[in-house]
Amino acid sequence: MSESTVSFPVPELEARARRCADALRDADAVLLASHIDADGLTSAGVASHALSRAGIDHETRFENQLGPDEIADIADADYDTVLFTDFGSGQLDEIVEYDFTPVVADHHQPADVDIEHHLNPLLEGVDGGSELSGAGAAYVLARALGGPENRDLAALAVVGAVGDMQTEGGELVGANTVVAKEGVEAGVLDTARGLAVYGVQTRPLPKLLAYASDVQIPGITNDRQGAVRFLAGLDRDLRRDGEWPTWAELTVAEKQTVASALIRRAIRNGVSTEDVEDLVGTTYTLTEEEPGTEVRDASEFSTLLNATARYERADVGLAVCLGDRDGALTDARELLTEHRRNLSAGVRWVEEHGVTQEEHVQWFDAGDEIRDTIVGIVAGMAMSADGVRYDKPIVALARKNEAELKASARGTSRLVDDGLDLSVVMGEAARAVGGDGGGHTVAAGATIPDDAVEAFVDEVGRLVAAQLS
Repeated sequence: MSESTVSFPVPELEARARRCADALRDADAVLLASHIDADGLTSAGVASHALSRAGIDHETRFENQLGPDEIADIADADYDTVLFTDFGSGQLDEIVEYDFTPVVADHHQPADVDIEHHLNPLLEGVDGGSELSGAGAAYVLARALGGPENRDLAALAVVGAVGDMQTEGGELVGANTVVAKEGVEAGVLDTARGLAVYGVQTRPLPKLLAYASDVQIPGITNDRQGAVRFLAGLDRDLRRDGEWPTWAELTVAEKQTVASALIRRAIRNGVSTEDVEDLVGTTYTLTEEEPGTEVRDASEFSTLLNATARYERADVGLAVCLGDRDGALTDARELLTEHRRNLSAGVRWVEEHGVTQEEHVQWFDAGDEIRDTIVGIVAGMAMSADGVRYDKPIVALARKNEAELKASARGTSRLVDDGLDLSVVMGEAARAVGGDGGGHTVAAGATIPDDAVEAFVDEVGRLVAAQLS
């Protein structure tokens, strides 16, 4: 299929994407540098696929953050051209001090520096916090590099967007929907309305429902036996040879039976209409992956990737993104098991030690008890714990090194609708105490001096209050 018969996925970014693609084609070799979260890993996966298909030699490296030391190390690698994915825009003032050619495909807030090869939705009026992820920006670049033949990479881009929490009301919005549509057209993605809970491919139904804590349903949420009783009380027996199936193994009629009964139970127990609506969303299925595996579902795939680089194994995550379904996938599953144990331990720590409630924010300092690479995920999970309020953003702190703390903040979509922008909050609050930060409206992070906790939290509270007033 020719380029003329397939429109460019995000027309606003086409000119920028083509300039970036030209710079990459002109390079003898490229250093690909990317962030380590699910969006960063899928960004690198999309970009690496596209570079390989275009015959461009490249090496890939990952960074937890892109600070002065990391940029200096990248410069020392002695590549004439460096492609930054899922970061780079906010660090352009430091990047341009070096003599390599930077090509940036990012979606974070850019610094006030103009470079020739800069692909960022925010520069063209597209919201990078909700409408196009880092992997989405990398996909736009891939389409400029390889044309319609690279539409199969849209599935990875959707995994990145889902992993970057860019779903609203249970579905992707904005330019992300165009990326998803191209994945459907390429035959690598399926979108359908369904139960908006984690684990549809791999968790047996009782575990699926009991662990689905985003919407609290009395007698089911956090109650495995309660979930079994609920399922056993339905009009039809859903078990296969006495075993509970996964959601993905149910027929359409069976899914309708469960979803309808779940909604009735929620309404009967006083769950709000808005929360009931959150039970249903759009599922994103990678149709070329084996059913019943983590890589079949975008949400589970993104969680699997998060479990790799956060434990210094970005190479494993990238290998999975590049198609390794043998050793790398096995290693990733082992890391995921460890990741889940650490997350559970982290949430238990928060439940045991509690959070400090301020007027406009709530926070906890885990010190060395929770890894700095997962403390933000723990904060998000803790939003449903006893003693943690859902109507305030939460800030989590953990030790990063001898002199610094990692701060991660999480909010809710409703707080964002009311004006919350944690990217601004964390960036400004961190800089006010000698650190730095940024991210997205609903989730952001920062690095601060270890003696600045009180001043930092006070500044966060002040900024949140101003946004939500």
